[in-house]
Amino acid sequence: MRAWPAPDLPVLPVTAPPVRVHDTASGGLVETRPDGPARLYVCGITPYDATHMGHAATYVAFDLLHRAWRNAGHDVVYVQNVTDVDDPLFERAAKVGIDWRELAARETELFRQDMAALRILPPAHFPGAEESLHLIVDLIRRLQDVGVVYQVDDDLYFSVSADPAFGDESGWTRDEMLAVFADRGGDPDRAGKKDPLDCLVWRAERPGEPALDSALGRGRPGWHVECTAMALDLLGERFDVQGGGTDLIFPHHEMCASEAQVLTGAPYALAYVHAGMVAYDGAKMSKSKGNLVFVSALRNSDVDPMAIRLTVLRHHYRSDWEWTDDQLWASIDQLDRWRRALAVGAGAPAAPVVDAVLTALATDLDAPSAIAAVDAWADATLGSSGLADTSDPEAGASMRALLDAALGVAL
Repeated sequence: MRAWPAPDLPVLPVTAPPVRVHDTASGGLVETRPDGPARLYVCGITPYDATHMGHAATYVAFDLLHRAWRNAGHDVVYVQNVTDVDDPLFERAAKVGIDWRELAARETELFRQDMAALRILPPAHFPGAEESLHLIVDLIRRLQDVGVVYQVDDDLYFSVSADPAFGDESGWTRDEMLAVFADRGGDPDRAGKKDPLDCLVWRAERPGEPALDSALGRGRPGWHVECTAMALDLLGERFDVQGGGTDLIFPHHEMCASEAQVLTGAPYALAYVHAGMVAYDGAKMSKSKGNLVFVSALRNSDVDPMAIRLTVLRHHYRSDWEWTDDQLWASIDQLDRWRRALAVGAGAPAAPVVDAVLTALATDLDAPSAIAAVDAWADATLGSSGLADTSDPEAGASMRALLDAALGVAL
């Protein structure tokens, strides 16, 4: 599956510091030390609806990581999947009377447009579940070969007890896992399972449900196993970062890690990085609640995509926060002030700001601190009377390049 076009990025004249991120598994900051290209896997959309601000916040977060690595001198191999075989997609397609593949193609294209507008660097690989079916089936068969998959009726389940490290990624207790498993796609009460937490890796065909032909018979893969298969195939073992929202810590990322670890005997990822949730009208954005703010709707209302991106960047990626129109309007005003400062050309010295911004982003992607440094530069450049401090004749050009290369804000 194709991704979206890559924007032209300026190359900064300095090298950023090594990147440290918060690792969910260890609970602290870890320095990423890529051996060769930095390798990143971020769980993608299920394309049954348009991109909302919760999605945007997650992908902006990992775009900051992508840029921080590049500015630190690393090539990056970024993989983001598309879950184009899943219940929400089938249910929405049936409800609106459209073929599920047509719906997936339409919403994936809208997602591409939203990501390009927000200047998200595209992944090197953008695989869909359907096109990766052979990889998923091969992984399931390998799991069968080592005796960690068993059958319930015609379905196949992964036995979580096979992984001694099960639970290490999330740090959750068994009771905490059981409390949310059913609400997050699990089926703890199904008769015949060896453990309520065992996860489905292959769902055999049901009457009236879409199904795919495979060496396992007609059916479709379970949710977690598709990401495991794609990541291992495209990134290999022990890749640098597994990313997504905090709602994926358990069960999704925990299950992916366990499926891989029983095969490889090594950690699935070296760090697990998670972005916070975005709320609206007092609750986390979700289709079921109908409290969604869509990126495409904002763009179609002539909102500058850079203002949308800046609104996200003003919150630390790990924080939970609530979208409000007032924040968007504040971002529009902030961009206007930055543009006026850049238009001066000469201005306050840029070199200390470049240093501060790159250091902030290398320290757990601290975009709010980076933005504060840019704000201080704009204030110093414009001055209280609106006149520029002309101590750095190249300040405008340097700051424009920094904003684009490090924060993804093109002005």
